[in-house]
Amino acid sequence: MSAPDKNKKSRFHFEHWQLISLALVIFDAMAVNASFYIALWLRYDCQFWDIPYFYVDILKFFAPVYALICVIVFWRCKMYNTLWRYAGMHELYLALVATAVTLAFHVAGTVAIAHLANVDSYAPRMPITYYCIGISLQFILTMAARFSYRILLSLRKTDMERTRRVMVIGAGAAGQMIVRDLNSNQSRGGDRVYCIIDDNPNKWNRYLEGVPVVGGRMDIFSAVENYQIEKIVLAIPSATLQQKRELLSICGETGCELRQVTVLYQQMGQIVDASSIKEVSIEDLLGRESIKINMEEVFSFIKGKTILVTGGGGSIGSELCRQIAAHEAKTLIIFDIYENNAYDIQLELREKYPQLDLVTLIGSVRDSRRLDQIFDRYRPQLVFHAAAHKHVPLMEDSPCESVKNNVLGTYKTAFAAIKYGCERFVLISTDKAVNPTNVMGASKRLCEMVVQSFDKKIKSGQSALIPSMSSHTKMDGDTAACATEFVAVRFGNVLGSNGSVVPIFKRQIAKGGPVTVTHPDIIRYFMTVPEAVSLVLQAGVYARGGEIFVLDMGSPVKIDSLARNLIKLSGLKPDVDIKIEYTGLRPGEKLYEEKLMADEGLEKTANDLIYVGHPIDFDAEVFLERMHELREAAYANDENIRELIMDMAPTYHPDGDNLPEAHEKNLIDSNAALSGA
Repeated sequence: MSAPDKNKKSRFHFEHWQLISLALVIFDAMAVNASFYIALWLRYDCQFWDIPYFYVDILKFFAPVYALICVIVFWRCKMYNTLWRYAGMHELYLALVATAVTLAFHVAGTVAIAHLANVDSYAPRMPITYYCIGISLQFILTMAARFSYRILLSLRKTDMERTRRVMVIGAGAAGQMIVRDLNSNQSRGGDRVYCIIDDNPNKWNRYLEGVPVVGGRMDIFSAVENYQIEKIVLAIPSATLQQKRELLSICGETGCELRQVTVLYQQMGQIVDASSIKEVSIEDLLGRESIKINMEEVFSFIKGKTILVTGGGGSIGSELCRQIAAHEAKTLIIFDIYENNAYDIQLELREKYPQLDLVTLIGSVRDSRRLDQIFDRYRPQLVFHAAAHKHVPLMEDSPCESVKNNVLGTYKTAFAAIKYGCERFVLISTDKAVNPTNVMGASKRLCEMVVQSFDKKIKSGQSALIPSMSSHTKMDGDTAACATEFVAVRFGNVLGSNGSVVPIFKRQIAKGGPVTVTHPDIIRYFMTVPEAVSLVLQAGVYARGGEIFVLDMGSPVKIDSLARNLIKLSGLKPDVDIKIEYTGLRPGEKLYEEKLMADEGLEKTANDLIYVGHPIDFDAEVFLERMHELREAAYANDENIRELIMDMAPTYHPDGDNLPEAHEKNLIDSNAALSGA
């Protein structure tokens, strides 16, 4: 066939929906008239011969006109190009309007025909019951044709996909939308809601979208058993964190897969459907409320400033960049050695904040010349130093690299901050810096001592005497009047960060186990990435120089319990479906993490969850002089560098794994101090 012939044929090609619409037009033309013929037949007790002949004649004459009128009205009400499979209240409203309009035409038409035929003397009008029955049948027939496919779908039992039995918690608006979406097969997820739980007794023993509300939270276990529930969806977006935690704790014991509705549709105007159902995160089961930060203070602190974030592509650094970008910084400089992460956050921020003056630079905090170049050109007023090696076992195997990147990198960045008149320098530290038993923790403790030493020098007016770690960069004479404020922020493990234990556990669960835990008694403090970053920003507001800010992270969490909760959240049973194996403590790892050392005093801040630990007294002069010795050992890759680290940071005990009682005592003391502060 030639090309013109192909084109000619394509002009007469109908889409599938157009064929369906044509079939509906033909059906409607017959159904609307059949409805009124049946109505007249029913009006006369199903006795056709009892119907007056002039009524039949009126219908015969008016039928083609009425069919045309109905098709036009239905078309104007979009009843031929609607996706009836997904129709809702709006489509039902249009159908009712179309029905009312056609009824008006039918009444007017039949009365007019009767008058023109001069039969009104003995038949002034068609019977009232005729109109009532006829229009009702018309509505039923026209709607049945449109909803028949949807009804068949809901009634069809599929053998190809096993239906999972779902319980929804919450009989409110969100719960109603979830039940409707799951049970209408629109989500195609193989899920069907069989029962609903709600704590409001007024809703018990009633039905929502045809599904029974079987009781309150105390009935969860019995409902799971009675209805053979496999999956539970928490559909109360407005519930507080404590309410969610209580409900999820109960549901976690049922062995069902847990999900929750996360969209705040009441505030955001969004429709809740199956796509709003997300996995229950382990953050929902942490033993404390989320940190509340006074963002007005942060806003005024950041607005209009040039800000540098080192390690800006990492988990903490990238979240810092997000929150800084949202608070109208003048210029945001992302500095990272890993170009892929830096590029990702750059693309994200440019898309979301096109008006932001964003600078993305690649380089290392070990490189003094690169730091000088950046500070000299951009003159950052605030520096958030997040660049660091953080992986404990890897740093145990490469202690010199930990010193080069963490300690010397911090030193060189802080040195550049003083040299170029930076207003404030915020160091990201860790609770592993408290009585460290590993090189990574010890290196972060040395970082804290670096910024504390610099703070002492500045306050004593001797900033120009701070020794340089590079021969090519020196302090200028103007730095004698430098007023850079140095502060460290110390927090625990960050959920969702690179190297966090939670993603590791999830991968192990997805593979069918085993889940590996180092020790059944190991405990850690946890916080989320946004919380950690909020603390860092708040610390920048509170900083006056030399402080170490400590977050009250609530009660520590047993890693063993964390692993078991994650298994339960996946709908599996620990030690039955997924085995838990204990592998023993890794090099440099300790059972307990502490938040502050015994000699660090505590002071409250305006935020009840943030405390200030004051500097431990040490000889800053001697410490800074010995930094040259540490640098030489690091770049010589000295295998005995641990001894030098221990000498410079007396709280570092590489054999601390053998002293769990001492760490436990300090843990109890630090918790007591935070509780009583």
